[in-house]
Amino acid sequence: MRATPALLILVAALTGSARAGETTIPDALIAPGEKVVLTLHAEGAQIYECKTDKDGKLAWTFREPIATLMEDGKTVGRHYAGPNWEHQDGSVVTGRVVGTAIGATENDIAWLKLNAVGHRGDGVLANITTVQRVNTKGGVLEGACDAAGTYRSVPYSADYVFLRKD
Repeated sequence: MRATPALLILVAALTGSARAGETTIPDALIAPGEKVVLTLHAEGAQIYECKTDKDGKLAWTFREPIATLMEDGKTVGRHYAGPNWEHQDGSVVTGRVVGTAIGATENDIAWLKLNAVGHRGDGVLANITTVQRVNTKGGVLEGACDAAGTYRSVPYSADYVFLRKD
C-alpha cells in the first residue's frame, strides 16, 4: 500500500513531529504551544580548549560558538558565548540547553532545544521563549590535545529556529 500525502501528514501529527521548514523536529526539541517567529542560518565555528580533566589527562573542552547569522543570504546578526543570539535590530536572546538530539552524522554537533533565560533590546528576539538548533553540519572536534591552553576551531553550520508562546 502506498501512503498518500494526507496519510503522511496525519501520521506526522499523531507521532508528535513538528516542522521548521522541511525539518522534522525530534521529540526532545519540540516546544508545544509555541510558534516560529524567525529561522536564521548560521555559519561559523565551535571553539574548543585543551584542558586537564579531573583525572589529570588532557582533553578537549567546548569553549564557545562563534557564528554569523544569515537570512536570505544576508548577514543579520551573530551567535556567541552565553549562548547568545544578537540580531542587527539590537535585540539579544540568551539560552540554556534543556533538550538534545544527535546530529545526522558523528561529525555533526547535537541538535538542541534552549529555553530563553535573558533578553536585551526591543527587536525581533525580545519575546523569544525557545531556540532550536537544527540541521547541524560539522563542529565536532576529533583527535587528542597535546598542550593545555591550546585552542581549536571547527567549522560548523546550523539553522536556529526562534519561537515564542502565543
